[in-house]
Amino acid sequence: MSDDKPTDDKESGAAPKPARFEEALGELESLVESLEKGELSLEDSLASFERGVNLARECRDSLAAAEQKVQILLEREGKDAQLADFDPDADADEQ
Repeated sequence: MSDDKPTDDKESGAAPKPARFEEALGELESLVESLEKGELSLEDSLASFERGVNLARECRDSLAAAEQKVQILLEREGKDAQLADFDPDADADEQ
């Protein structure tokens, strides 16, 4: 198909992809909340779980890509390119 028209996710059967990391994360949080309530049917729960797995994968991939970009930028600047894992308690310990 050499048609330059964008593919509509509804036509392909795929769920629409959020445009940004924050949107994907927000949707994932919403799905988790609805699953935790336990009010969905089995079919809806499975569909929500599947969507959640896909969103989690998209978020992970987005974070990995962002980390790679930071690594490249640091290397270009001649900085020590070793990235450390984020420790949310590190700032709290210093106060």
